[in-house]
Amino acid sequence: MARMRQPRFKLCRRLGLNVVGHPKAMERAGKGQSRADKKLSYYGMQLLEKQRLKAYYGVLEKQFSKYVDKAIKSKDVSGDALVQILECRLDNLVYRMGFGSTLRQARQMVNHGHITVNGKKVDIPSYIVSVGDRIELKEKSRGIQMFADNFRANNGVSLPYISKDTDNFSGTLISVPNPEDIPIQIDTQLIIEWYSK
Repeated sequence: MARMRQPRFKLCRRLGLNVVGHPKAMERAGKGQSRADKKLSYYGMQLLEKQRLKAYYGVLEKQFSKYVDKAIKSKDVSGDALVQILECRLDNLVYRMGFGSTLRQARQMVNHGHITVNGKKVDIPSYIVSVGDRIELKEKSRGIQMFADNFRANNGVSLPYISKDTDNFSGTLISVPNPEDIPIQIDTQLIIEWYSK
């Protein structure tokens, strides 16, 4: 499986945005380090937004372009549809619900079979969760202290489209994510324009 392997904090400094959600990610950021600090052409601004969104969700170019194609073909506003598709990825929802303290940890939990969707084991991080699907930590995995502590500490942000059941180590996607409620700072219109050339 292809995945992003570069240093995370260095990536954040280069993009000028904390795309990994770690409190220390931007501590060493200085003026002039980010691409956003430089004078960018319109093309450069589009490219920067694309790189930021890819980094937020840890998605590589080939898969990302497929999501863009799907979003453009949808009946909704293309930029909103793109973010909704990415937000409904299983690894991302596992992170948002607080099972993993980072997106990388959440993805590893899915890969190693610790997560079930509607009672069935799913070990594909890019699996798209549907509204009403119940995501749960496997019974055997609840004995792993780190997973239990993560979930109880509520590391995931409280979001209106997610319902959590702390007692049963589970969460449910209760609605399609509203773009305004998703905790990211991206101008998706620039990304759609970049791919529409």
